[in-house]
Amino acid sequence: MTGLRLGPLLRYVDGESAGTATIWVETDRPCTAEVRCEGGAHGSSRTFLIAGHHYALIPVTGLTPGTTVAYEVLLDEVRVWPPADSPFPPSVIRTPAAATPGTATPGTGTPGTGTPELHVSFGSCRWASAPVGEPDPVGPDALHTLAAALTADPGAVRPDVLILLGDQVYADETSKATRRRLAGRRDLAEPPGAEVADFEEYTYLYDESWSDPQVRWLLSTVPSCMIFDDHDVIDDWNTSASWLAEMRTKPWWQERILSGLMSYWVYQHLGNLSPAELAADKLYAAVRAESDGTERLREFAVEADADPACVRWSYRRDFGRTRLLMVDSRAARVLAEGHREILDPDEARWVRDQALTDPGDRDHLLIGTSLPWLLPPLVHDAESWNAALAGGERGPRWARFGEKLRRAADLEHWAAFPTSFEKLADLIAEVGSGPDAPATVCVLSGDVHHAYVAEPLWRTVQPRSRVAQLTCSPVHNSIPLSIRLGFRFGWSRVGRRLGRAFARHGRVAARSVTWGKTGGPWFGNQLMTLTLRGRAARLSLAQVREGEGEPGAAARLVTVDERELAP
Repeated sequence: MTGLRLGPLLRYVDGESAGTATIWVETDRPCTAEVRCEGGAHGSSRTFLIAGHHYALIPVTGLTPGTTVAYEVLLDEVRVWPPADSPFPPSVIRTPAAATPGTATPGTGTPGTGTPELHVSFGSCRWASAPVGEPDPVGPDALHTLAAALTADPGAVRPDVLILLGDQVYADETSKATRRRLAGRRDLAEPPGAEVADFEEYTYLYDESWSDPQVRWLLSTVPSCMIFDDHDVIDDWNTSASWLAEMRTKPWWQERILSGLMSYWVYQHLGNLSPAELAADKLYAAVRAESDGTERLREFAVEADADPACVRWSYRRDFGRTRLLMVDSRAARVLAEGHREILDPDEARWVRDQALTDPGDRDHLLIGTSLPWLLPPLVHDAESWNAALAGGERGPRWARFGEKLRRAADLEHWAAFPTSFEKLADLIAEVGSGPDAPATVCVLSGDVHHAYVAEPLWRTVQPRSRVAQLTCSPVHNSIPLSIRLGFRFGWSRVGRRLGRAFARHGRVAARSVTWGKTGGPWFGNQLMTLTLRGRAARLSLAQVREGEGEPGAAARLVTVDERELAP
């Protein structure tokens, strides 16, 4: 009998027009995968084969707006989800309700009684949960804890979408369990050692990350949007042109980068797309049309590695009057010194077009980028200074020093690409200054293993929209004392003065924006949630707290900050 190896993951949901959803599964053999919902909505798809593994992305049609329906997954007509002995509530597809005539008039800031709420939870940097019964060296996993809370209280408010902002898996920091699996197939004394080497080993990471029963149930019932960051491939991925040239000399690198891109396409990217986008995707059609799509997908990965501009990993999702632009800040980079950009020209044009299209149809614009746009001021200035040095502003000796420091200290955020930083600042100002400006423009980010809220001021005209950098990390990872101390100092007055000294030494041009921290820093395993209703926006931060009282008491999510972004 065909079995469900991984999943189901509920990915795309649209209830306003077509009433569609997509559900991702991995099976243990070829089959027809089917989803059946209460009320008659359904969908089916034949699996496709990549490197010996069988996958399907099942389009579900016939959903009704404003409804919550349980679903089951069948493989060759045999039900495999939910398991017969499942302790969890039914997995459901919840479609958003269409706004009623009580919806606010754009610009009034007052939601009507018929305006539905949208709950957007987000975070980044997640090691897999520790196996049941084993101690977790970094504390409880925020996703596991959220799932446990929703399981205990099925009527509790749950996210309408979960945005995972990078480092869903760690190809370069494997667990003891994964290292044992790696050692079972090759000699770990040979490079790349205990890091993953190929597609098969990437599947181990997703097995470990998504097989935790609580997390598996959560991802089956809460839609998710994903984007990669460096650890999905390797720490400091695409830091600089010289970094990339050096990596390409390593005999194991090509297989690593190709496998990273191939596995990302299968496990994360496909689910980010709408059914209409999937229907128009030539690669997806080609892979499904072949008995084995491995070589076709590998050819694509070779092209994407050689010419990052030939593929767009960024994407757009609309949730009623809220638009999410998920921006690839890793693979789309232009790395040549003197021309460094976070986004290649085509990608930058696409982001700009999507941000400015249909301005009157949006109450909120969310820009998802794994790397924060606004960092602690000291860190920002240090990265801008370093970019100037590495670019030759102070001569070749300083350039060599700058490149070494860039790699050692991970100085490769938006601030390390000053032109891109300013372009994003200009775009946000333009979006937020027009007559149909959204109530909020929020940049959602992770990566830096702490959470904070920062708000910018433009040196010329301040946008009408409320603009905020919302950073939340990690979901489940370590937070060394050095990180805590370093980032606290980075926000301090002394840190600001030191940063300005760095900028002067590097002859860095003045920024178009200044900013201050209005919340945080907060350290711990955590998730942020935006609650959007009409033009109103509320932000909350929940951290995991270890169980207290009786031995074995469950961890819980505790709200440590809550604030209004737009009344």
